[in-house]
Amino acid sequence: MAGVGRYHRQQILPGVGVAGQERLARAHAAIIGLGALGCAIADHLARAGVGTLTLIDRDLVDRTNLQRQSLYTERDAAEQLPKAEAARRRLSEVNSEITIHAHIVDLAAANADALLTDRGEGGGGGRGGGGGGDVRRPDILLDGTDNFETRYLLNDIAVRDGIPLVYGGVVGTRGMQMTIRPGATACLRCIFEEPPAPGTQPTCDTAGVLGPVVAIVAGCQASDAIRVMLGNGDEIPQSLLEFDLWAGRRRRLDLTHAMRPECPCCGCGRFEFLESGRSAQAVSLCGQDAVQISPPFQSAGRLGLSALAERLAHAGDVQTTSFMVRVNIPSDSEDSQSISLTVFRDGRAIISGTTQPDRARVIYARYVGS
Repeated sequence: MAGVGRYHRQQILPGVGVAGQERLARAHAAIIGLGALGCAIADHLARAGVGTLTLIDRDLVDRTNLQRQSLYTERDAAEQLPKAEAARRRLSEVNSEITIHAHIVDLAAANADALLTDRGEGGGGGRGGGGGGDVRRPDILLDGTDNFETRYLLNDIAVRDGIPLVYGGVVGTRGMQMTIRPGATACLRCIFEEPPAPGTQPTCDTAGVLGPVVAIVAGCQASDAIRVMLGNGDEIPQSLLEFDLWAGRRRRLDLTHAMRPECPCCGCGRFEFLESGRSAQAVSLCGQDAVQISPPFQSAGRLGLSALAERLAHAGDVQTTSFMVRVNIPSDSEDSQSISLTVFRDGRAIISGTTQPDRARVIYARYVGS
């Protein structure tokens, strides 16, 4: 077998070949969120020879990630490496022939153009190693996020700029996946017009995650992304995959006629999540070791505190009043202090034990959702 290239098994597939492999080498995929889905997607695309990967994540590696986030090691968790940088290091060892940009930032309306499109100036800052070079618009966006706010922001960018977006979601034993090709298929807001109110949906930290579910969803996302980058995106079924691996249930919803002329995003051309007013606000509280998170006005509502308290019971000791729910979350390492999360009926929360707004937003997304 001497002389056989690293991509030989992929090149002999129908629809790939030498020309297709060269096309992948020229392609650029942006993966937003380097949690369980993002790790698996990035690993697939790096091994497939996608020439440029942009990795974006705001969080640090901790021990609870190791059960399902396949790019990280115990050393990464002990050193509390930023996920984007830890992923970049690992993927550089997997495939030294590709270019990997790592951005250690919280993707938001204010920095989205600098990070993901050719509308911005430079690379937006906040890079880890390997982040040099000018921004080049990605050929595809891949959703590895842990919150609805960023997911809907990605949908706005995709529709506005005509960039395909591969959506995926995992919680508990359930998974969902669909691929959005702007102008040709329904967008996210055609199907789910508004994100759910904070605190109304389970999260990975309240409902858990079964690792094999991640593998299925990420595999579907990476496969669709490769097909798009090969120029075969129009062959991808217009459907939403839903399944519960534990219960053995699976279905595909036909989205062929799901595009809506009245859709706020792709129908009416309103990119509301690219406006800063749709972002949750994080403010350090003066004189306190705490940060307040206020959800966007459109998402704020009256939470079901009893249901939220039940979901948070796995996280730590929970106290409930008629006004709020408070949970004390133990530290996952000797070097960090415990966190107190207090959530009020309007979705507002105070996170005590940190003065870092980005860290507070991560905690809010994990335990409340956004």
